[in-house]
Amino acid sequence: MENVIKLEEIAMFGLGVYLFSLLPYAWWWFLVLLLAPDIGMIGYLFGNKTGAFTYNIFHHKGIAIAVYLVGVYFSMPMVQLAGTILFAHAAFDRILGYGLKYEKGFKFTHLGEL
Repeated sequence: MENVIKLEEIAMFGLGVYLFSLLPYAWWWFLVLLLAPDIGMIGYLFGNKTGAFTYNIFHHKGIAIAVYLVGVYFSMPMVQLAGTILFAHAAFDRILGYGLKYEKGFKFTHLGEL
């Protein structure tokens, strides 16, 4: 099952790369911004509950899709870029086994304990 989940996440990461290719930005932006959503880990400085909340906001694919669609609706490439990066980053993290966090601590995820 773990391999099936990884294959699914690889496909979603590929979708993120494709969506980025539709935007008017140089490819180096994708590489530079891909790890930007990890800024959500800063919440862990204020405890596990806050950390899990902020981490999950920046790593939730539903939020990423909503941000992207707002960008499409209002024809705002920068917002589309933000949604694309959030989505691709979340998929990349899940390929590596990092899931959404529980309030117990950083190593407790919806994919299992790290």
